[in-house]
Amino acid sequence: MVGGAVNVVLLLFKFVAGIVGHSAAMIADAVHSLSDFVTDIIVLVFVRISGKPTDKSHEYGHGKYETLATTLIGLALLIVAVGIVYSALTKIIHWAQGGTLEAPGMLALWAALLSIVLKEAVFHYSMVQARKLNSQAVEANAWHHRSDALSSIGTAIGIGGAIFLGERWTVLDPMAGIIVGLFIIKVAIDLLRNGIGDLMEHSLPDEVESEILQLAGSIPGVTEPHDLHTRRIGNHYAIELHILMDDDISLREAHNKSEEVENILREHYGKETHISVHVEPKSIREH
Repeated sequence: MVGGAVNVVLLLFKFVAGIVGHSAAMIADAVHSLSDFVTDIIVLVFVRISGKPTDKSHEYGHGKYETLATTLIGLALLIVAVGIVYSALTKIIHWAQGGTLEAPGMLALWAALLSIVLKEAVFHYSMVQARKLNSQAVEANAWHHRSDALSSIGTAIGIGGAIFLGERWTVLDPMAGIIVGLFIIKVAIDLLRNGIGDLMEHSLPDEVESEILQLAGSIPGVTEPHDLHTRRIGNHYAIELHILMDDDISLREAHNKSEEVENILREHYGKETHISVHVEPKSIREH
């Protein structure tokens, strides 16, 4: 809600400053703030849905809604960034063909400086909330705020150069717009890569899978954990693996050992971790 309120104030101020101050870079920054506001709404709705408990129709929970939110944020950023780059590029082409560009006004510069301060503050606030909620989508949105703060630095430099260096350098304003757009594209691609990877059930990183096998194998009586399958469901992990045990132990003892494996994994990765452990006799590996 804090981020949303700041975004509403900033996007209105930036649009006015960009139009009144004749700044392509500031209008680009205003569009970025508009995308921030939209993604704040997406995060608010989807994080609430993803926090719902499991039910008959969603036995693995609703975590994928949060992953979907991250993907939508990335897609929104990418669309905005392409529009920003295209708009700024047309202005540069116009200038290169002998056209003139109107110098931006001081109002646009003040708007950029205010945006840097406010968006950096919202970034730190959002990161605190993301760690508190253990939320992938809230963290993604925090970095969205950081990208806005950093892009406003480029905007301020471009606007300041266009104002203080004279008419010959008014092209710095749309150039700053392109830099802003390219920066946003980089952030968008990173978010899309992570979101789509999770939606497509991409395995957890190799170092996490190695750690899972090491933890499972640390239980006395459990040997050769194998056939590991992992994926992320929102902010939680789903883990499936096979373990070997002596042929002569009782079914009860095998069950207890598999529960020990589940417990150590949940202690390490959280109580919401989905775990399935399949027990095999050692002799099955000898044939």
